[in-house]
Amino acid sequence: MATQTKPVLHGYFRSSCSWRVRIAFALKGIEYDQVPVSLIKDGGQQFTQQYKTLNPMQQVPAVEIDGTTLSQSLAVIQYIDETRPGPRLLPADPQKRAQVRMISDLIASGIQPLQNLYVIQKIGAEKMQWAQHFIDRGFQALEPILKQTAGKYCVGDEISMADICLVPQVYNAERFKVDVGQYPTIKRLNEALVEIEAFKESHPSMQPDTPVDLRA
Repeated sequence: MATQTKPVLHGYFRSSCSWRVRIAFALKGIEYDQVPVSLIKDGGQQFTQQYKTLNPMQQVPAVEIDGTTLSQSLAVIQYIDETRPGPRLLPADPQKRAQVRMISDLIASGIQPLQNLYVIQKIGAEKMQWAQHFIDRGFQALEPILKQTAGKYCVGDEISMADICLVPQVYNAERFKVDVGQYPTIKRLNEALVEIEAFKESHPSMQPDTPVDLRA
């Protein structure tokens, strides 16, 4: 199903969901083009009519790939995994695959949306406490799960979609001054993952639209 045309990622440097897709592309060794969509400039470029045709939810990312446009980062990652060679992002074993999806959904549905930019802007002055509360609440659930599933990485000893979700969420936790040291398994896994080249090159500090003052 792969074509010669490079995929196009419409995303934002600090978006967790965009970062997940960048990690997946990097792990698979897939070349792609980036079109920055600033969530801040012009009141949010994701709200333009032009972008709405790509992603009716007016969120990032949107990925043009194989003649179609996909949104929702987990759907994009699973499509990449099913259509491209390279290391598996979901394990072959059904139980491990279910664990990867469980962890990914916990982060992508249960934690991250509650402290994304659109929600935080609605909260106002209490945004720091709000974000900390929901990240802590999620990590309190995630920590014992990872104690059961983790080996070298989130599920066993192979990098998976769960790891792709974990690293951006820990980055967000640190941005909102959450003490990640309270969660030793999460901390250990993140420290191992951020040393891997695919996670380094996809980091928010390394993107074409990264502001100069935030560049590595």
